[in-house]
Amino acid sequence: MKQNIVIVMTDQHRADLRRGCGYSLDTMPYLDSFAENGYDMRRAYTPNPVCVPSRISMFTGRYPSCHKARTNHNMCDVIRGDDILDVLKRAGYTLALCGKNHTYRKADDFDYVKATGHLGTKDDGSFSDQQKEFEAFLSASKHMESHVPSPGGVENQHPYRNVSAAFDFLDNHRGEDPFFLWLSFAEPHNPYQVPSPYFDMFPTESLPPLNCGAEACAIKGEDYVWERKAWERVLGPDIENRIARVRSNYHGMLRLIDDQFKRFMEGLEARGLRENTVVVFLSDHGDFAGEYGLIRKGVGLPEVLCRINMVWQGPDVVQACDDKHCVSIIDILPTLCELCGEDVPFGCQGRSMLSLLKNECVPDREFDTAYCEFGHGGLYWNERDRLSVTDDRCITDGTTFACISSWTSGGQLRSLRKGDFKIIMDMMGRGQLYDLASDPFEINNLWENADFAAVKCEMLSELCAATLRADDPIPAPHNRYRTKRHPRGYWFDENYISDDPEVPDDCIADYLRGKIKDK
Repeated sequence: MKQNIVIVMTDQHRADLRRGCGYSLDTMPYLDSFAENGYDMRRAYTPNPVCVPSRISMFTGRYPSCHKARTNHNMCDVIRGDDILDVLKRAGYTLALCGKNHTYRKADDFDYVKATGHLGTKDDGSFSDQQKEFEAFLSASKHMESHVPSPGGVENQHPYRNVSAAFDFLDNHRGEDPFFLWLSFAEPHNPYQVPSPYFDMFPTESLPPLNCGAEACAIKGEDYVWERKAWERVLGPDIENRIARVRSNYHGMLRLIDDQFKRFMEGLEARGLRENTVVVFLSDHGDFAGEYGLIRKGVGLPEVLCRINMVWQGPDVVQACDDKHCVSIIDILPTLCELCGEDVPFGCQGRSMLSLLKNECVPDREFDTAYCEFGHGGLYWNERDRLSVTDDRCITDGTTFACISSWTSGGQLRSLRKGDFKIIMDMMGRGQLYDLASDPFEINNLWENADFAAVKCEMLSELCAATLRADDPIPAPHNRYRTKRHPRGYWFDENYISDDPEVPDDCIADYLRGKIKDK
């Protein structure tokens, strides 16, 4: 009997803001308990700290530089082979989405859909007056923070409605087929809003001090400085108090999500489904949440944006707090393939994590680095250029601000973590090197420090190798030449000998061209 699969995803969710990770406030007690009883991957990373690129990477198992959706506005440009829905549909799964999508997939690609977004959801004719009031409140928020509790209470919040939709799907699902449920919370992404009692749960005066303030932007670089100036323009002279309110609401949103995740898991248990269901809780990327004097995302590859929550529970999944192995969102697809007995699609660049989850041996070096990307290409913009913030559409009507802009996401960045060290390189050859053990917020750049010359050399070598491994296998060669691929996507299994049947690669190439054409 095939196992059911549930992906619970949050949006823009910092990985370090829970007590189980050493944080001083108890923001997500249920997730902490879930992690203690499951496999908690403490070194999980997004391949790109932006919504669409990261979500499409999860669906395709491919890096954004290869699937080509490197911004939130490139969904139509996706290049891929089979994705999660293709694989699971072929394996006999019923597919459901409850919550935020933000991928190239459409509603009719799922068997069940109840979608929600950030700024309100279209009334399907069933909304109550309270729901209409709440949707209007979201629409009027312009993605900013609220200084009053949200109207309508918990029951009108999207996470509550997402879980209710999930129960509706489960209660009407045919029991003989396995199901795949993507329970996708659009929170704690902005607009930063939360109802009572969560609005007052983490008051501003109770929040721990930030680890670094706006003064760190000058150290981090011109893109950080520009982003801070943009926020000063939008938030005005009261910027520090407004950021404090953002943090307070963000913490409240974490607890609201936690309560709804608990509600979902208890509902899964009550329906007798938990024993045969694999559940993974993860986020697509993080949020500055005040660090560097910034909020949201949009600048660089710092740990607060790149490291994510990823916790697994299910049959045969061991209990472990894994702070050694590095994993990525792109590893989700091959893991699900192995779980349901399907081949990993050609073009997938991830590795199956199933052996980790079962505490089985994995090749040395296989999960010892984490690789991330950012940027849509070209030169860096600066304030001497003639592109204005209005022309770039990153600030409109003086209040609405798109945190990802030409200034912050132009060019190319690549980063790699190995052990406690992290390297970041840009296309101009400028480098950063950090010791995360002593400098988790990446303030002290060791690039020119002679004492770390050997570490710098090793990290440059590792980054170069990771960049080459991230090269796109699509398209397959025509007529001859076989691409040797490990069935689990591994790179460092020295004992692997391929015994694949002789299938002409031009057939694979023709198939993939069809998939690309039909995207």
